[in-house]
Amino acid sequence: MMMRRLLSALALMIALAVTALPAAAQDLDSLFREGMAALEAADTAEDEEHRDALLDQAIAAFHAMLVERPELGRVHLEIARAFFLKGEDALARQHFELVLAHEPPGPVADKIRSFLSAIRARKRWSFTLGGALAPDSNVGAITDETTIYIFDLPFEYQADQEATSGIGLALWGGAEYQVPLATDVRLRAGAQASRREYEEAHFDQFNVSTHVGPRFLVDRDTEASILLSGRQHWLGTVTDHHDLGGRLEGGHRVSKSVTAFARASWHGRRYRTRTWLNGPVWDASLSGAWIVMPILKLDATVGYSRSRPTLVSERNRVRHFDVGAALRLPDGYTVGVGAGIRRASYESGWWPFVPDDSAREDTTETFRISAHNRGITVLGFSPEVVAVRETRDSNAQLHSYDRTFGELRFVRQF
Repeated sequence: MMMRRLLSALALMIALAVTALPAAAQDLDSLFREGMAALEAADTAEDEEHRDALLDQAIAAFHAMLVERPELGRVHLEIARAFFLKGEDALARQHFELVLAHEPPGPVADKIRSFLSAIRARKRWSFTLGGALAPDSNVGAITDETTIYIFDLPFEYQADQEATSGIGLALWGGAEYQVPLATDVRLRAGAQASRREYEEAHFDQFNVSTHVGPRFLVDRDTEASILLSGRQHWLGTVTDHHDLGGRLEGGHRVSKSVTAFARASWHGRRYRTRTWLNGPVWDASLSGAWIVMPILKLDATVGYSRSRPTLVSERNRVRHFDVGAALRLPDGYTVGVGAGIRRASYESGWWPFVPDDSAREDTTETFRISAHNRGITVLGFSPEVVAVRETRDSNAQLHSYDRTFGELRFVRQF
């Protein structure tokens, strides 16, 4: 069912792309000439302020073109060059990769690879910052069941919490700095934080993580990092648990249009009060992205995790798979769909929730859809709406639930 819904949504997205008729508000040739003139003038600008103003002018012209015609490879190339010259490396890389994925002439592909190598080599500071309003029909992912059967007899179950809807405020951000140690080695050090608040404070969550370790530039298409990491998690205003361990990361460009990223980690987890949950946590994942065409990108992730707390019944193994697609439409619209499935297997010892005291098995399915308009920007950010439907089906009584949640957020998108 989940995959059929995803394929149907993807088919609709492609149909929209084929049938939509762009209605350019400005003459595209004039915009291209304006952008190229500003980009060339930036090379001879008298000072940095004037240079940045010309690059902003070029970016605005190329951006207006891509709002109407997102398939124009040459425009992606020129806006990538403008972002590169301005030091906006994340956006430059995004557009360079779109062009590279579609077999440009050999000299152009070589030049793009040179730009991408330069971006990777000069990377020093990187930042993330975002915020969103987050409505949720079931904030704590809590079942709405109230009856439990013990020896086939019904009993009313008094839960600690009830399913609650609400609108949360989500904030997140982070920073990382990379210090060159050798030609192909960098030292990474960074931190991230996220905060989610609701009207009922016991649903609030706060996370902080840090990492440090070397990054190896293996070749122009491959890199790897070995990092020590620590994480701290709060529920409400009270410390819940902390993790200490490490992770391995690696990325590789498989082809001009396909990239892959792998990650594995181990952490020792310690709780402040629920000490029976103390124990090691492992996880590993493999992700891939395929730029099918300048307007369509597909991605997929497969992963496995394992937790071994002191309490045997809480030990579990989780396997998950996630797929998604993003399509750029004329008139500035970008829509995305995705679906995921997560299977969790626990040890036995779940009586009376599992009547025969066998192992608990959970299956969680998610389906998401997102949309934003690239033509609506504030300081380069566009509003995006994301909606998610999540359902967990468990053989353990009182552990199944449904929830619908989403976010209204701003994304950096040119």
